[in-house]
Amino acid sequence: MFSAAPGRLMPGPYRSLFADRTFRRLMPVFALSDLGDGMTVVAIAWLAFALGPDGGQGALAGVAVAAYVLPGALGALVLGRWMRRLPAQSLLVTDSALRAVLLGAVPVAHAAGVLTPAVYVGLLGASSLLHAWGKAGKHALFAPLLSDNQRLTANSVLSTSLWSAMIAGPALAGLLVGVVSPVWIIGLDAATFAVLAFQTGRINLPCSPTSGPVASDTRQGLSILRRQPELLGLLVVTWVFNLAFGPVKVALPLFVSDNLDAGAGLLGAYWAAFGIGAVVGALALGTARQLPLWPAMLGIIAGHGVGMLPFAITHTAVPSLIGFVFAGLVYGPYSALSFTLIQDRAPADSLTTVLAARNAVLLTASPLGAALGGFLLDRTSAPAILVGCGALMILIVPTSTVALKLYGNHRRWHQPPRPGRPSGRPRPRPRPQSNRPAAARHQPQPRRR
Repeated sequence: MFSAAPGRLMPGPYRSLFADRTFRRLMPVFALSDLGDGMTVVAIAWLAFALGPDGGQGALAGVAVAAYVLPGALGALVLGRWMRRLPAQSLLVTDSALRAVLLGAVPVAHAAGVLTPAVYVGLLGASSLLHAWGKAGKHALFAPLLSDNQRLTANSVLSTSLWSAMIAGPALAGLLVGVVSPVWIIGLDAATFAVLAFQTGRINLPCSPTSGPVASDTRQGLSILRRQPELLGLLVVTWVFNLAFGPVKVALPLFVSDNLDAGAGLLGAYWAAFGIGAVVGALALGTARQLPLWPAMLGIIAGHGVGMLPFAITHTAVPSLIGFVFAGLVYGPYSALSFTLIQDRAPADSLTTVLAARNAVLLTASPLGAALGGFLLDRTSAPAILVGCGALMILIVPTSTVALKLYGNHRRWHQPPRPGRPSGRPRPRPRPQSNRPAAARHQPQPRRR
């Protein structure tokens, strides 16, 4: 797939994309790093269950999952004064190097016998401090190199790499957990980030508005999002969607271990099933034309929620596995559609800032959901949480539909009229005027018999 000469059997949009030498050189290291993240999905929660005290494993797992993501939002808001001066390439290299060092410290602390729950959560939190900026740099890196028609395909390839890692990563981690401690799986993830930082730093990129330093900060990125109703609405809906999915990352391991009485191998199979569906969905989007934004987004959220409902069946894993495949299938195109819309709508010289602001907001959703799910696990069952997440996703659709309709009516009533076009506010009809003189109009008329 990453060969120097794209194959003739590859669809046209992908063939033209992989003809770009820079994209072809960076995609393998992106895929390797995604594989490490896929393994970490299983390792972080599994290690938290091993380190947590009796009765508090669920809470520690929720805190650990949140710590691996949530500080990135703080970094986007607090560190913008310094990070905004870095080009997209440097943002990605800096984030990858930081993750390599701090995640690599987890197995070192374990070997030294000092890996307590507090140390574990602290290392995870510090490693994610630049996550919003690194993710923004990754998606802004290719924007100036590709045409408008190639961006959707490129985002689909990036999403496909991520979801392919969700197939191989958890499955591989499930096998390794039976042989080595989860701390060494996190160490492997650190090694993939080191490779990503090294290879990305060696690439020479052409100068462009989005690859050079940005002149705005994260607050200005949020201001740009507020001025774009389409982007703002997408941000709000995506935040709620991620919040609803957050508890799944904590409840699923307990569902596998307690309700199904299985081990990490089946947990990896669940994430692999989700990844298979997502890969198929993302690849299908790469060859598709433009889709209507809101029907596609809301349909994805509703379909994902439907896929979570089979977790109500606890005596066998088959129905919930099938449902998780379906959830991944409909979710696969979501990220590519979102990033393509932002790349098209945001100003070119503020793209990394807008993406960092978006990531800062979204990074708070899933960790909050995971933390909430962790505390709920000590008070209710894992199947109840998983089914509840699906029901909440389905509820997002009618709520968003009503909100969009109300917002559209509000804009039609309050938006000032454009030159040459009437305002959306209805004007009162003028009273019909009589042709008689004004004095005659006020005289009493004779009554007809």
